[in-house]
Amino acid sequence: MSSDSRRQLLNAVTDLFLLDEAPSDASQAHYGDIALRSLPNLEAADRKDYADRVATTPALPREVAVSLASDADSDVARLVLKLSPVLTDTDLAAIAVSQSQRHLAAIAERARLSEIVTDILVERGDREVLHTVSANDGATLSEKGFDRLIERGGNDSGIGLALSARADLTPARAERVMRIVEQLSDEGGLWSKAGSEAVTLARQARHQRLEVKLLLAELAAGTRELDEIVTMLAEEDRAFHLAQVIAQAADLGTDQALRVLMQRDASGIAVACRALGIGSAAFEAVLTLRARRMLFAKEATKDDLRNYAALDPAMAERTMRFLKVKSRLA
Repeated sequence: MSSDSRRQLLNAVTDLFLLDEAPSDASQAHYGDIALRSLPNLEAADRKDYADRVATTPALPREVAVSLASDADSDVARLVLKLSPVLTDTDLAAIAVSQSQRHLAAIAERARLSEIVTDILVERGDREVLHTVSANDGATLSEKGFDRLIERGGNDSGIGLALSARADLTPARAERVMRIVEQLSDEGGLWSKAGSEAVTLARQARHQRLEVKLLLAELAAGTRELDEIVTMLAEEDRAFHLAQVIAQAADLGTDQALRVLMQRDASGIAVACRALGIGSAAFEAVLTLRARRMLFAKEATKDDLRNYAALDPAMAERTMRFLKVKSRLA
């Protein structure tokens, strides 16, 4: 009944659980029961070690993921909040409403955030959280959320600069942010960058947005190869622009393409890329982008690349057609 005995038990059972790539519902339920009974009796350092170990596990019982993500010690919760594929928008929203700023900062670093969660972060977050959200292309901003972010951070040079570099800005939003950046620059408010440099960075971001429109036009006209565009955007770590290109080529919504690109399991983006005829070299660049964004081990990337080479193009095309029909009927 000691804390050390419970830790040893949980670690031993976790070793067994993680060996099963597709655990049954019964196995997940039994494992979840053991974990939930053990965690309250562990010291914070042991809870953190356990949380860091299982943070990216897709089969982790949701109740366990929520328990770890809601831990009052933000060091325990951090990696689960940032990386867990198990947590739902409802889970994240509930935690964002009730937990500390350090919890919010971890949520703000997720590869993808819905408008619902982002709106809460913008409303409750401190300066660090607002900076992270502003710079996160995967954090979808609603009109209300964007207005509130401008209202709360409009006089903060770092937030203005981060917003100006976002890949997903509409022309109206980009113009609005650009005016803020230039005004802060004129007033000497961009403390982290020289005024002219800050404006230059904002204009470079606007240039990238225009550039991707040109790339999409060239792709549609057949004057630029898809592999070339995919490789370039992936190597430049432009996830949102890459999602835009994949969306147009595959006839998907940009949000849907971004979701597939940045989810933990690589099978979705592999099917999409295979169906589009993207070569292994370009797909490797996509995997490298994902590894940078989601802290994947190199070995996992190699496994995904081998699986991609073995993926049947005809099957990938059939899967894509099925998913498109299913999406339109939903």
